[in-house]
Amino acid sequence: MEEKIVRFLNEHNMTITTVESCTGGLIAARLVNVSGASNVFSEGYVTYSENAKAKMVGVNPETIEKYNVVSEEVAYEMASGGAKTANADVAVSVTGVAGPLGGTKEIPVGTVCIGVYYKNKVTTGKFLFNGDRLQVRNQAVDKALEMVWNEINSR
Repeated sequence: MEEKIVRFLNEHNMTITTVESCTGGLIAARLVNVSGASNVFSEGYVTYSENAKAKMVGVNPETIEKYNVVSEEVAYEMASGGAKTANADVAVSVTGVAGPLGGTKEIPVGTVCIGVYYKNKVTTGKFLFNGDRLQVRNQAVDKALEMVWNEINSR
């Protein structure tokens, strides 16, 4: 998937940024594994803490307080803020609970929210992945890249 994304962005002279929490840079790593990624990816953000989300990409602390840090609303602000901060055409954000600790009844382990900014619009999704910490993180990366591809390839 990342090869298709990098190729598409190169062909259309566009850039992408990443704003990652529970994936800890894995999306950025997947993108830079592709030859030619340096033309389309100049920076990404690992915003693991709530403070980092606010400081680095402008997530409103009130949004976190109202909706929870693992929410589509926060993923939305992460994606839009990341696009603005990096001056990127596309931004993908991920926030979630990879486990094994940290889950609640309302937001169980494996819950991940993803946002994709493209053409001044943010599409979000909330997912529940299964498995151990690494499996949840890898499934989140796969889904995030799939969402990026679906957005850039459809509009």
